[in-house]
Amino acid sequence: MQRERRGIQVKIPGDVKEILQTMESAGYEAWCVGGCVRDSLMGRTPADWDVATSALPEETEALFPHQAVPTGLRHGTVTVCTPKRRVEVTTYRVDGPYQDHRRPLSVHFTASIREDLGRRDFTVNAMAADLRGRLEDPFGGQEDLQQGILRCVGDPQQRFEEDALRIMRGLRFASVLGFSVEEDTARAIRRCRDLLKEIAPERIWTELTGLLTGCQAGPVLLGFPEVLGVFWPEVLPMVGLDQRNPHHCYDVWSHSVHALEAVPPDLLLRCAALLHDVGKPACFTLDEAGTGHFYGHGPVGCRMAEQMLRHMRCPSAFRERVVRLVEWHDRFIPPQHKSLCRALRLLGEEDLRRLIALKRADNLAQAPAYRSRQKDCDLLQAMLEDLLRQQACFSLRQMQVNGRDLMTLGLKGPRIGQMLEALLTEVVEGRVPNERAALLAWAAERAHPKEDQ
Repeated sequence: MQRERRGIQVKIPGDVKEILQTMESAGYEAWCVGGCVRDSLMGRTPADWDVATSALPEETEALFPHQAVPTGLRHGTVTVCTPKRRVEVTTYRVDGPYQDHRRPLSVHFTASIREDLGRRDFTVNAMAADLRGRLEDPFGGQEDLQQGILRCVGDPQQRFEEDALRIMRGLRFASVLGFSVEEDTARAIRRCRDLLKEIAPERIWTELTGLLTGCQAGPVLLGFPEVLGVFWPEVLPMVGLDQRNPHHCYDVWSHSVHALEAVPPDLLLRCAALLHDVGKPACFTLDEAGTGHFYGHGPVGCRMAEQMLRHMRCPSAFRERVVRLVEWHDRFIPPQHKSLCRALRLLGEEDLRRLIALKRADNLAQAPAYRSRQKDCDLLQAMLEDLLRQQACFSLRQMQVNGRDLMTLGLKGPRIGQMLEALLTEVVEGRVPNERAALLAWAAERAHPKEDQ
């Protein structure tokens, strides 16, 4: 059934209104469409504004001769640049058959905004607003928006078979918007999940990052682990694995998801929280009393997390930092300034803060009777703040000597870097004070050892 809402107003920015006004004055239809309409109705500030129009691409270019950039003429898109933003203006279209479960082989222009909306993925993204902010809503998107429901436009299986990336987009929307997935749509997501094997990992990763940092990432991850298992099969053994240990009240997957929920929506930290126990299934053993143990799961998990993130073609620096947090998550840091300085040296302030947050979340995701490690995390946090207030030295840039100083001692090339690292070790271990004279004296004694004379 088609629905049209005439009393609802969408707040459209002035520069976007000017584009709509110009097109309407020339005799064309023009509507704001998609995510910008959805976000505006939710009271959110849209990141982008997109326009659908009855004008053909060349007609749009003619209307904006000094602002138009032909960015996607094959699909009917012209980008109109305003002083505030770039607005994609696309001719009403209907997609032809899809190839590779990702891209339409062809597109056909149409004169109907409703036909254009009918090709879109979810009802909350299939609404349009005109110059006056009035809403065109043929698929009940506003009602789904009000009820917090994510529902496909038309047959959900057809939508996902057309473009399998919509599976991950749907999970991302559910997480970011805090929506529940409508039953038929959820069944189709599960039924069509293997189509994700045909989607480039980079595309999946982009959607996954939004999912992991969304406000409702936990329920989505708990509800659809088999979808992640298509590109990360390593998570599937975690699902339902009873840890058989009094410290744990959740299976490995649920524990990991609860840990993710207990950390801030920082992508690196949430990724580490989700993967911190990925090595447990491979290391599960039972002792004579029937208690479960996971000896060595840290190093095993590091290797698995490395492979999983490499498969997604994540940036190498990001991958290395996540893996390092997985490696350290179960490592005991004695509550001593020297130990904390060592950790600061190896992790840096930012990632040490993440590690403390990860340790705290890991403990919060255990059985309530065993959450006493919060005090340990509090102590580490307080000691960290104390060290930073004291301007403790834990990095090369904080030392009172540099490479130029060491050159005056006759050091050259790689030996300069080696000596700086050795000096930093001495400072962190508390054997040499971070004072210029003391550092140079220590370095001078070792710059020309007796056997070299």
